[in-house]
Amino acid sequence: MKPRTLVDMVIDEIVAAAASSRILPGDRIVEAELAQGLGISRVPVREALRILESQGLVVNEPYKGIRLRTVTQERIDHLIEARVALETAAATRAIMARRNGKQEVQLLHHHIDELELMGARGDAYGLANADTAFHRALCRFSGNEVICDLWEMLSRQLTIIVGLSTLGKNMADIVQEHRTLVRVFEAGDLKAMTKALDDHINIQTHAVDFIGLIARRRSERASADNS
Repeated sequence: MKPRTLVDMVIDEIVAAAASSRILPGDRIVEAELAQGLGISRVPVREALRILESQGLVVNEPYKGIRLRTVTQERIDHLIEARVALETAAATRAIMARRNGKQEVQLLHHHIDELELMGARGDAYGLANADTAFHRALCRFSGNEVICDLWEMLSRQLTIIVGLSTLGKNMADIVQEHRTLVRVFEAGDLKAMTKALDDHINIQTHAVDFIGLIARRRSERASADNS
């Protein structure tokens, strides 16, 4: 584990705010305000925003400044397509290499316990983080560093998407979906694993109206600000 830096802290704060809908897609992120709120200089904030821009989480537009990337249906479709491909490849390699035994399953159950705890607390960011940790572990079981590196490039976007999904989806249902994945993974049926991942990532994610949820949350926030 590498030591945590101020840059890491800023990145975590932005992702947490986005996953818990305190910052919504399209919202402006002001470097000076963020630095002041965290009690740090603008240098690590600037570096954190540069990293997040390289990963597609924020965009820097002329005359508009830095904003959290807008969520479009096309963007969601592309993220889902990439994620299904990477995780299906990872799970397939893991099962074929027999890295779906007791030790691997125990680790996945550990992440599910964290998912359940965060769900009980109603902590959207905590649940999204636990969700990311679960799928990171699944990818690492593959032993394929390229798959893991590519997945990591998407991981923060996935954390935000999962966090936003809790605005319209029961957290207990998210936990149960992961229990199903573990059962199928442990059984080692490649066809069933492919189907389970497609159901969890593709079908279940597409069932969430992210555009509508974001619009509703923005309206709620505006009403609260005006009251």
